[in-house]
Amino acid sequence: MSFAVTGVADVQEAVRTCPEGRRLLPVAGGTKSPLSTSARDDVDLLDVSGLAGLVEYDPAELTFTALAATPVADVAEVLAKHGQYLPFDPPLTRAGATLGGTVAAGASGPNAMRHGTLRDFVIGVRFVDGLGRLVNGGGRVVKNAAGFDLPKLMVGSIGRLGVITQLSFKVFPRPRETVTLEFRLPDIPAAIRAACAVSASPRQVDAVDVLPDNRVLVRLGGDPEVLSQRAEHLAASGLAGELSARHGGDAELALWNDAAELRRPEDGAALVRVPVTSHTAVKLAESVAAGGGETRFSLGVNVGWVSWPQAAPLDDLDQVLRETRVSGQVMFGESPEPLIGMPVANPFGTRVRRALDPNHRFLEV
Repeated sequence: MSFAVTGVADVQEAVRTCPEGRRLLPVAGGTKSPLSTSARDDVDLLDVSGLAGLVEYDPAELTFTALAATPVADVAEVLAKHGQYLPFDPPLTRAGATLGGTVAAGASGPNAMRHGTLRDFVIGVRFVDGLGRLVNGGGRVVKNAAGFDLPKLMVGSIGRLGVITQLSFKVFPRPRETVTLEFRLPDIPAAIRAACAVSASPRQVDAVDVLPDNRVLVRLGGDPEVLSQRAEHLAASGLAGELSARHGGDAELALWNDAAELRRPEDGAALVRVPVTSHTAVKLAESVAAGGGETRFSLGVNVGWVSWPQAAPLDDLDQVLRETRVSGQVMFGESPEPLIGMPVANPFGTRVRRALDPNHRFLEV
């Protein structure tokens, strides 16, 4: 069953009157279907898409507050008018992702490598807990750090701790110009080593991604007066192998659109986000390729985006992740649960969930 709410009071009423034995799953943009649907027959979808709109924006303070179902694209448009942006590069912006859904999924894009992930930019949250109470955490200014850090707890909560109704973020000035250097390596292990070397070097780069065809993309941003020189020094350093192309302007933006919109090589393929290290990345890439899939690594080889063919059972990927000893979050694809691979023990999260949802109004993972 699905029903819509138009205000915070409606959300509180829905939680308080939720029948015993039923579970609520908040949904809005629906851009990440495994996180906003459930195959269980005891789950009711709570449509919160009516909770949208910018509440407050102070360009001078580099902060804004908006209702949770506000499309990220709408916020990005407003910020752009003042030369500002969300540096963590929220995925699926063009597809209609909302602020609340982005926070609940805990997803960040390639640009987060330099400036920090989503959790570094959420400074305030308002949500309805499992008792129907309206809870506030953080504030609307960056210097507000008093109390329990509820904004960080809601990052990656996938609707399991409460219904997010409002969020506050800090933002950054947008770089005046960007350029991307493309390096081609002989194989995936070499590409991963090169990407890790660039990430660990003292050179300031905005993003480092490894593509399945052994290419390494290195993005730099800054003032045009020095950007070209920085790019030339990086290209000549030999850190990432032989330079094969340099991209700027519209061509450079198009190069990163696949990452920003989580595009997959095959229509209908599942997409799974997998936290990795340099040690697990090579094994993951090789095992996924053996199963017919492919992996794009991002954030300086800290995250793998696994595209798994529609014809192959997702259970096979689950086994691959377990053998590699990593866990994954299903962003697209048919999956009864949003998390696959190695189970992650989280006793602290269990205690938080018990405190915020003692009556089990929301799903558990």
